[in-house]
Formats: sequence, C-alpha cells, structure tokens
Amino acid sequence: MTTREKFRLRARTANANATRPLRRGKPCEAPADDFDAPPSQPPCVCAIQHIACETPGIIGDALKAENVSIETVRTFDGQSVPRDMKKYAALVVMGGPMGVYEQKRHAHLRQELRLIEQALRDEKPILGICLGSQLLAAALGAPVTPGRQKEIGWFTVALSRDADRDPLWNRAPSSFTAYIWHGDVFELPKDAVSLASSELTAHQAFRFGRNAYGILFHMEITEKIITKMVASFADELRAANVDGNAITKKMKERLPPLQRIGTPIFRRWALMVKHAC
Repeated sequence: MTTREKFRLRARTANANATRPLRRGKPCEAPADDFDAPPSQPPCVCAIQHIACETPGIIGDALKAENVSIETVRTFDGQSVPRDMKKYAALVVMGGPMGVYEQKRHAHLRQELRLIEQALRDEKPILGICLGSQLLAAALGAPVTPGRQKEIGWFTVALSRDADRDPLWNRAPSSFTAYIWHGDVFELPKDAVSLASSELTAHQAFRFGRNAYGILFHMEITEKIITKMVASFADELRAANVDGNAITKKMKERLPPLQRIGTPIFRRWALMVKHAC
C-alpha cells in the first residue's frame, strides 16, 4: 500500500467517525469544549511563511490564546524548512506568490511537501492557507493548476453541507464575505471533504481526515497584512486590472466580521493541536 493510499484509508475512517450533526451558532462564540484536557507542556506549531507580508496574523493570536507556541520559518529570509516534524505538534503553511508547480525555481517547496507528507503520516494537525492549501492538496495527489482567472478582493464564500458537521466550521454562517487572493486552484483530493466554495472557485476550503485543513481564502488577515499585500503585489493587481485602493477602502467594513468568523475557527484548530499531543 502506497503512502497516499494509507492517507486515504485513514481519511475514510476519520470522515465516518469524526463529525456529527451540530447546529451553527454565532460566529463570535468561543470554541466549545469538544476536546480532551490539554497536555501539561504547551505544544509547539511550525509555521512556514513564504513572503514578508503574509504572516500568520490572527492564527498566531488564536494559538497564543490556547497556550500553543508558534515557531515561524521564514523561507523568504533564507531559513531552512525543518527536516521532520519531531519537535512540532502541528504544521501551518502560509500563502505566497509562487506556485506549487514552481519547485525547480523554489526548492523549499519540495521540502515543504515532504514535511506535509510526514505530518499526514503522523496524523498531526495541518492548516494550509492559500498556497499552503494548494501544497496540502498536492501532497494528497490532487492537481494544482492556474485558474481561468485570478480571484482577488472581497467575495462571497458559501459553506457546504459538510461544513455543518465539521468540528471547526459548524458554527460559522452559511455564507459570508471573505478576502480572497489567488490565481491557482486545486481539485479536491480523493477522500477529502469540500467545505466552502465561491462563485469562481469550486473548492475554497477542505478537510482531509480528522485534522488536516486547507483554506484557499484568507481569514487570518489584519489591516496591516492587507495593506502590505496591496503594496507588495501592486504589479499583479495592475496585470489583473484590480483596484488595490478599492480593496483597502473596504477593510474597515468587511474585516471585523471576517475576523469574528475566523478567530473561533482558528482557536478550535488550536484545541485540536492540544488534543493531538
């Protein structure tokens, strides 16, 4: 049995047993006590950051609130991707301007794929954001390709019926305005569960097994992150004919509701990290 076949067998078992019907509540509710008591020693999460402007944002705040430490590996600064997951309880992989298929140009992507595969084998929690979700999908054997057009700005995301039963997403509203910035898309990995979509993109979020999550859109962002992304990727915005000023002008109105949805989701994932130790 190949490594991916083993992943899929575990995923089928987890999908059959990990979730139960739950009613959605208010997006700002605190995470429910669905997990066992945490370990006495705070677990440590490895976070891989690909570019200066795309930090873990409120993911880091959520981990800190649950007494989970975070060690950030900045590949854009020349820092090396860890060889293994031995010292880490979980893995976060952030976004970036490169593509999964550019591994010859960005050698660290191959190292990240190996690290993701190890975390999957060890059944350690994974959270992939934007590029991170694409890398997770690729590690699971799904194609990642350029989309028919870039999706940049504030767009409506709709949750799937499976999100109703998901331990992270079941209290989120059925649809909301999200901050989206991507050009590449992925097919849903075999035995994964699709959790969200947008008008342009069929799979905006998915879960594989019990605790591996990919989110193509951004809920971790802050005003600082958005402002820096708009400045850093000005050429991309011009090429896509997207008005960066229009994105930043809508921050005050659209960011707080998005953070109220994202914060409890990330805190619930942090509780999964503690439960997995």
